[in-house]
Amino acid sequence: MHEKNSSLEGGIAADRHVAVEYSSDDEWACHLLAFVRAGFARDEQVQYFADSTDPGRVTRTLTERGVDAASAVRRGQLVVTTADETYLAGARFDPDAMMGVWHESVDAAAAQGFNGLRAIGEMSWGGRGIVGAERLLEYELRIHHEVFEQAPLRAWCFYDRRLLPRTTLGVLREAHLSRAAAADPGETPVLSAAPLTARPGFRLAGSAGYECRQVVASAAAALAASPAESLTLDLSALDHLDIAALADIVSAARRRPADAPVRLLGAPAAVHRMLQLFPELRAGLEVAEL
Repeated sequence: MHEKNSSLEGGIAADRHVAVEYSSDDEWACHLLAFVRAGFARDEQVQYFADSTDPGRVTRTLTERGVDAASAVRRGQLVVTTADETYLAGARFDPDAMMGVWHESVDAAAAQGFNGLRAIGEMSWGGRGIVGAERLLEYELRIHHEVFEQAPLRAWCFYDRRLLPRTTLGVLREAHLSRAAAADPGETPVLSAAPLTARPGFRLAGSAGYECRQVVASAAAALAASPAESLTLDLSALDHLDIAALADIVSAARRRPADAPVRLLGAPAAVHRMLQLFPELRAGLEVAEL
């Protein structure tokens, strides 16, 4: 069993799951080099899950910049594979399966004698028509509590601005509590979802209307799937929550075990009125004030 909040480099869980954006091959290479060198210096295993990048280019770039990648590959300290063999190994992208993969990989790195595991995952496949790609936001929300607060893992999610729609990139970026590059102000999403830091749960910020249904659906899916016994949904930063969004949240709460309700924090006045008018919507919910 991993110790809760165990860390690499002394970082808390929020610091170990990082969104890394780049717009050029040189930016990509600089992020890669810094990450790998830090891992090797701490005798950690480093894994790279390539998507748009040819796996051979990863090792060539490291070699060209002074890292003995070939030797690291031979001793198992550097493992370069593809998204097809990891994130997309099944018939569709499955967040539940990936949670298990991360825990197994951390254990495997320790069994091989390494001080920890760090990984880079290229996430450009999230912008294509991959079956299950619509669950990527759900995955990014859940992984904080289900993996990083449980296992000594450091992972950078690589987002290539050239390959992902700006709106998609903005939403996915906001699901990370740490970022390695400044965001483009034009990419700020209308509605964002992020994990909470002090307790298991999620936070919605912005306006939850029709145009943001996929964000709400992903947050609701994360609520329903979370194994946490006590779960909070912070709505205090919402400007608007329409009835369809509330219905998604209610449906998610009802799919959870009866003894594991969702605690609504800072719900807008309109939500309080709706729950008063239709008390049956409260099933699976606990409404609290800030």
